[in-house]
Amino acid sequence: MILTVTPNPSLDRTYEVPALRRGGLLRAEGDRVEPGGKGVNVARAVAAGGGATTAVLPLGGAEGALLARLLDGRGIDVVGVELAGSTRVNVTLVEPDGLLTKVNAPGPTLSPAEADALLETVRARSADAEWIACCGSLPRGLGPAWYAELVARAHPAGARIALDTSGQALVAALAHRPDVVKPNVDELAETVGRPLRTVGDAADAARELRARGAGAVLASLGADGQLLVEAEGTYWGHAPVAAVRSDVGAGDASLAGFLAAGGRGPGALAAAVAHGAAAVGLPGSAMPTAADLAPSAVVTTADVPVDRPLTAGQGGGTT
Repeated sequence: MILTVTPNPSLDRTYEVPALRRGGLLRAEGDRVEPGGKGVNVARAVAAGGGATTAVLPLGGAEGALLARLLDGRGIDVVGVELAGSTRVNVTLVEPDGLLTKVNAPGPTLSPAEADALLETVRARSADAEWIACCGSLPRGLGPAWYAELVARAHPAGARIALDTSGQALVAALAHRPDVVKPNVDELAETVGRPLRTVGDAADAARELRARGAGAVLASLGADGQLLVEAEGTYWGHAPVAAVRSDVGAGDASLAGFLAAGGRGPGALAAAVAHGAAAVGLPGSAMPTAADLAPSAVVTTADVPVDRPLTAGQGGGTT
């Protein structure tokens, strides 16, 4: 079972608009509401693939109640920590050419008691999990060391921990030795404090994160594939994508595929690449099912193309 932790979940409302005009009246041609947040997306991807998953998240107000119902309807076991504030609502405007304009709300401020209740809920549930995926930005009220404290409390139960965050929160958690960290190339560059221009540069940066405490590093390189750097070796994976419809949640789908496939070795990397490639071909933040995957199109190799230049402007980030 994969337990996911999303400290700052959201309801994601998407409007399809004919064109984005500042100061004008926009009439949406379609709209939808979906569960949001990186850990929530991981849970959705695991459930879409037929796996067992539990989502731990703070929930508040009518927005939190709706988020819980949406996740329950997708076969996800929801364990909510009640908040005095309301779950945030993010807004995305989609133009016909696929260009996205996003407004991410800051989310509620968690009290010290709510922050500790969230940590204790994860600890209490960790004994039943094979993996704990801790993902996304930290809401107001949670300091940069919150993920580090989560790793320290949950690890003794025996679950392996995958961490997908950035900045000071990632740096602080490394000392507590998460089993896997999953930065994108921009987050990887930020953590080591230097630009990364080639796949080899990214591999060297990932090794530095391992030296600082990460058990393994699964790095998303955008159009340039994915890297896995672990004790057994360094692997690179890439899959062709016929058409990109949306990259929202693609990294989260990759992490779900990686963990569901065991979270170790080139086979798990192949699953991560297949899930990410399938996700970018789907609309919005839709998560791929088994029918969407094309594992035969995935190439994984220990012969890492170290001189391959990285595409500029990878984008992405922790939401």
